[in-house]
Amino acid sequence: MKFEVFDDPDSVARAAAAIIAADSRGAAGHEVVDFGAYELNQGDDYPDFVTPLARAVAAGTVEQGVGVCGSGVGASVCANKIRGVRAALVEDHFSTRQGVEDDHMNIICMGARTVGPLLAWDLVETFLAAEFSQAERHLRRLKKVASLEPEVVSDGIGAGPHCARRKSVQARPDRSRQRS
Repeated sequence: MKFEVFDDPDSVARAAAAIIAADSRGAAGHEVVDFGAYELNQGDDYPDFVTPLARAVAAGTVEQGVGVCGSGVGASVCANKIRGVRAALVEDHFSTRQGVEDDHMNIICMGARTVGPLLAWDLVETFLAAEFSQAERHLRRLKKVASLEPEVVSDGIGAGPHCARRKSVQARPDRSRQRS
């Protein structure tokens, strides 16, 4: 299987990603495409690296991806902006396996400051070994999720009910003035 590794320029993230890449080239027998970062550069930002990874997964150039940044959250948020990507922050084996089997997750993201390198490698092994179940209920759910992808909102923050909530809070009448 061919999969990708991304890590942010943080030295801790580089160390975790290096262990993942080194181990995967050996015993596991997978081809690894390393998207960097290759050296610490304060001007680098995780979207510079995770976006090409996510695009490669979405295009089918590689089957799966692994993103490592400080917390894993930013890499996950960024990857999920690419149509066809189903990325998640993982910190345990159950969620990692279930994310692939039920949700067809194709990118895992981990925090180098929250997940140690050996657990990170265990999670990668779990991710690569899991297979999508193809169960009818999961296919139905994925179709519903995929139908949301074209949604775009003008404020650039994101789509969904959470955006409408912000507007409804602003529209609330100020009752303090009516009582005086």
